[in-house]
Amino acid sequence: MTIAGRLREIKGGFLPTFWVANGMELFERLAYYGQATVLSIYLRNHLHLTEIDAGKISSIFGGLIYFLPIFAGTLADKFGFRRAFFIAFSVLAAGYFLIGSAGMEAFRGLYAGVPVFWLLVPMVVLTAIGGSFIKPSVLGTVAVTSTPATKSFGYAVYYSLVNVGAAVGPAIAYLVRDRFGIEFVYLVSAASCALMFIVNLAWFKDTEEPGAVVESFVDKLLNLIRVVRYARFMIFLLIFSLYWIMFWQIFVVIPFYITDFISPDAPFELVLSVGAWAIILLQLAVNRLTRHLSPRTAILTGFAVSSLCWVVIFIHPTLAMIVAGIVVWSIGEMTQAPRYYEYISSLAPRGQQALFQGYAFLPIAIAWFVGGTFGGWLYTTYAKQQSHPAIVWEVLFGIGVAATGLMWLYNTLVARSDRRGEAG
Repeated sequence: MTIAGRLREIKGGFLPTFWVANGMELFERLAYYGQATVLSIYLRNHLHLTEIDAGKISSIFGGLIYFLPIFAGTLADKFGFRRAFFIAFSVLAAGYFLIGSAGMEAFRGLYAGVPVFWLLVPMVVLTAIGGSFIKPSVLGTVAVTSTPATKSFGYAVYYSLVNVGAAVGPAIAYLVRDRFGIEFVYLVSAASCALMFIVNLAWFKDTEEPGAVVESFVDKLLNLIRVVRYARFMIFLLIFSLYWIMFWQIFVVIPFYITDFISPDAPFELVLSVGAWAIILLQLAVNRLTRHLSPRTAILTGFAVSSLCWVVIFIHPTLAMIVAGIVVWSIGEMTQAPRYYEYISSLAPRGQQALFQGYAFLPIAIAWFVGGTFGGWLYTTYAKQQSHPAIVWEVLFGIGVAATGLMWLYNTLVARSDRRGEAG
């Protein structure tokens, strides 16, 4: 097919709602990653929580925002995506505003006497509930507004915009923090979501999917039990959780280290955005170099490469080396991420691929539930109390070695089991 023919196919292969939904996804990701890069520092330096309590707040927020979509997707299907987006953006705008208001002088009298930690808990829970509707609503819209010929490209557009949001959002956060104050990052995130509420009202239209069947909550719970009982899948997801526990320390531990040991004025937001820029620039090249690897081998290789991130930082923990370490991490992530979903599809019993793909984000949720609190404890214990931040990088590398070793063992046992099955 010629380039002109491909462009015509793309132009005619999507309903207008496809582009509206993906535009809203971009602004939601700008809002999310903008605030995510400053969350640890905002909680500790501005709201004066300890690193451990800041980590607990991060765990609650991140864990819920990645776990709740399993159930929010059912509500989105029942309500329709337009109503789901109304819920999402109104709740997100209110939630981000409330989180920011906790650090504003104008609201100090209103919140006087309330412990900051317990003031924030309902705020982040509310925000996570709103955010949980976004992913299933956008992905659902991509599915029903594209043709079979353009569906794959449609998902590529979605994932590209996620990375653009992850790259640009932190830069906006840095500019806002530098000029107005860190608490105003949350107002910008709230404004971005409020704007998308208006876009949804003005331009988004629900698209009916012929013959679509909406699962009930009972079905969702039964499916969760079915997935948990599939031992090979659960072991794989639990091992993968170790990988994401390491990843979230880029957002928990690294901002603490940069502001404490390098410079309190350092642009840590820009440092954290490097990973997304690396994915945008290098993903195609890494895919081409690793396309000959089997899914399990690619995942194992990705684990090993990403773990080296902490070795790079350990060698000489300057801003430049932290940037280099994050790039190394991203190369590992690019190696394993596309093959992760491919492997999950191969694990699923016949007719249950969609069910198993629906739980692909479970390791990220588990990692956030554990990783925020763990990162706060790790940094407090070794970097602050013992003044040995190098131990933090050693521990994180140790987790990487353990994750890589367990994945190697998993691959070995699965390969042996598969050979026995073929022989039988």
